[in-house]
Amino acid sequence: MNIVFALVLGMLAAAALVTVARVLRGPGTLDRVAALDVFVVLIVAASAVYIAIYRDGSTIPLMAAVALVGFVGSVTAARLVERWERHR
Repeated sequence: MNIVFALVLGMLAAAALVTVARVLRGPGTLDRVAALDVFVVLIVAASAVYIAIYRDGSTIPLMAAVALVGFVGSVTAARLVERWERHR
């Protein structure tokens, strides 16, 4: 089972590196917002792996809160960019 956890954490780390590259190189604001949303999802997934490895459910509320903040932040940023582009 440790091999599976190591593989999953390795894939999450690779995805995080690609996501950070997209945040830094993103051509537009919405690309960067989407990349940050993906990064939040990766954090939640890493937290789920932590829960599975250590069988510690005490971080589940934190995981739910981070997912909710990420969703609300992405929706808010998308609405702000839409309004900003409409008023150009």
